[in-house]
Amino acid sequence: MKIVWSQLAIERASEIVEYIALDNPTAAQNWVDEVFEKVKLLGTSPEMGRVVPEVKRNEIRELLFVNYRILYRIEYDSISVLTIRHCKQILPVSEVLT
Repeated sequence: MKIVWSQLAIERASEIVEYIALDNPTAAQNWVDEVFEKVKLLGTSPEMGRVVPEVKRNEIRELLFVNYRILYRIEYDSISVLTIRHCKQILPVSEVLT
């Protein structure tokens, strides 16, 4: 399956990488590389993530990665990465129900 990143997901990943890079640029690069590797797995196993508890819809799922939630939607022929949030942040449901 094709994987499509939303503008919001790209922005969130960039913000996280910039924050991590303030202390450790190498860790920031490793983080983003590992996120993309994890998301790439969805192409062959789209249901590997759990259903997002806040919305309880089978097509909206999340991968947990370190302290982050990678939220995505399973579509007919693709996976849409919707956003990335820190696990301690409240998830605005509007970010995943667009």
